[in-house]
Amino acid sequence: MTVSTPHWLPERHLGVAATLSHVDELIGQVGDLLFAYQTQADGVFGLREVPAGQVSRTVVSSVAPIPRKVPLLVADALVALRAALEHALFAEVEFLDGAPLDEKAARLVEIPASVTYEKFEEWTRKQLSNRPPSLRPGSELVRRIDRLQPFHRQSNPQMHPLARLVLHTNHAKHRTPAITAVRLAAIYQDNQMPQSVRDLPPRPEEPLRVGDVIVETPIGTIIPVTLFPTVGINRPGTHQWPVLMQELDEIFYWVRTQAVPRLVTGTEPPEPVLPTRYEISVGHQDERRAILEGSTTSAVERHTQRLNAAVVRTDLVELIRQVDGSPSDKQIAAWLAQLNDDEALDRMSRLKVTHTYEPGVMLHNVEVLVGLRDEALGFGHNGQPAEK
Repeated sequence: MTVSTPHWLPERHLGVAATLSHVDELIGQVGDLLFAYQTQADGVFGLREVPAGQVSRTVVSSVAPIPRKVPLLVADALVALRAALEHALFAEVEFLDGAPLDEKAARLVEIPASVTYEKFEEWTRKQLSNRPPSLRPGSELVRRIDRLQPFHRQSNPQMHPLARLVLHTNHAKHRTPAITAVRLAAIYQDNQMPQSVRDLPPRPEEPLRVGDVIVETPIGTIIPVTLFPTVGINRPGTHQWPVLMQELDEIFYWVRTQAVPRLVTGTEPPEPVLPTRYEISVGHQDERRAILEGSTTSAVERHTQRLNAAVVRTDLVELIRQVDGSPSDKQIAAWLAQLNDDEALDRMSRLKVTHTYEPGVMLHNVEVLVGLRDEALGFGHNGQPAEK
């Protein structure tokens, strides 16, 4: 998806669009590593059954180690996001004051993350004699910074994207980079499938460890369950482990669509939004045109679609193989593999979800599966994709 050139972005701030593109590329690299990790043949964790009196406990027997590069790339992405804000602020200060800053003034160019009004007031008065004029109390630029502050969020300002960004980057600068771990995001019994994963009760935000009990069942009873493992990131100094890609996405989205536009214009975020990325690996005679050809689909959205498509391909093999006259699992998988992610998701979307085994829905799904079987057969006959 392309966007219109952000006319509101002055020439002095074009670099921030490149920084945001770099961030999206870094998050994309995180997504690539997580995709390989989450779809590995042996799974991200192992389970074993442990008898305990009248029940059998399903216990975590192993957890696959997360690649070391994941937290390093996460830290790079978060630091670059903070840099995007600081660089935009620095460029605006020099523009408004009309001269390069001396060293003392330059050190005071920063965006605070104040969770209380009092803390922000304290920041505005810090080293007043050395502050550049545009960053003194009452200035337009200070007003813009004020509007970005976490204390304006009445409920839990520590959860504000800026507060989280500063929390992560302060930790990354001085201690071990972001700490990541496998989490079990959701679980349900297959005979109690919810209409949506959102309907499932939230699970504790904590790492999955060897020895953890996933579920207990009466001895001799088999109850199939579906597990939703994910990778979480620790918010430094807390026991919170939000989903890693979601944490990155929320902070990136805020910086790109709220913080930078407000800092640059001093108004409500104007349209069009900055792209998530554009081509920054080559030089451009016309930077604005390059931005025009950028995309608003984020790396996290691409990662989510890729994971969903991988799950769909597995599920469709199981569903299609049950139709009379279906080809082998290998042939079905080969047909699904040559579909792109959008095409694979489209095939699954043709099926309707039913929780009451409504006859009309069941008949519709049978017809769809027969059609998918025929596509797989057609691909197998000529080695080419069947007609869609």
